[in-house]
Amino acid sequence: MTGFARVTRSTEEAEISLSLKSVNHRGLDMHFHLPPELDAMENDIRAVIKSGVARGHLQIQLSLTRTGGAAAGLNRPLLALYMNAFREAASLYPASGQQPDLNAALRIPGMLGMGGEGAELSEALSQAILEITAEAVAALNAFREREGAATAEEMRQRCRNIGGLVTRMDEIRAGAVPAFLKRLREKLADLLRGAALDPQRLAQEAAILADRSDIAEELVRLRTHAAQLDAILSAGGEVGKRLDFLLQEMNREANTVLSKTGGLGDLGLTITELALAAKSEIDKIREQSLNLE
Repeated sequence: MTGFARVTRSTEEAEISLSLKSVNHRGLDMHFHLPPELDAMENDIRAVIKSGVARGHLQIQLSLTRTGGAAAGLNRPLLALYMNAFREAASLYPASGQQPDLNAALRIPGMLGMGGEGAELSEALSQAILEITAEAVAALNAFREREGAATAEEMRQRCRNIGGLVTRMDEIRAGAVPAFLKRLREKLADLLRGAALDPQRLAQEAAILADRSDIAEELVRLRTHAAQLDAILSAGGEVGKRLDFLLQEMNREANTVLSKTGGLGDLGLTITELALAAKSEIDKIREQSLNLE
């Protein structure tokens, strides 16, 4: 499910900013973009996110800007490496006006705020980072819940549409036997060329054909599955996989309806149109279900 959250916090040591962006994914797939000094915290941050998010492709962007104290000083060893490298390059490739650009040097990751190589995050700063992560996860889930509620309501409306289509198909189905009888009589009359027809045999054949093409059971199951889908959405929790299975069953019933209505003439064409409309609604629900956890 898609979602976005950004949280910032100021502490005595640093300004922390964390953003979470999620899109649908069958599992939990996290991608981190952390400053080098936070690499050691990735597993702890991952655990906090995992405790609140079950599915999704997540982009985690975290920035840390030191604001004061000893830790906010210059990374002198790194600056010395930069200056030495610059001078070496200048000696190898001399050019007029070559001077070190301190503004560029200070933008090098880790140049400011490290307090020297090997500096570690304080316990208070580490705890603040984990707290802001939990806050961002809560904000992300709130965003996802709002979107999920809107998506679920649209899916419920499509379920109601399917119910209406099933009702119309059921009404048309009631006229199937007379239609078969008429169609069978016309074909037999053409084959026998005016010979007498046994009304009882004609009725039996029409009944057999009607039974083979009866869609009553499929319509009942289709209506039942639509009600089950609405119940699953109302129950909440992780619904993605259950919806996928149920939608497969609904699509199968709609396909069976289409395969059984070829011999009903105009009635069959009408039912075919309705069944195709139901399949369209099912497909749209399936697309929307991919965004639900």
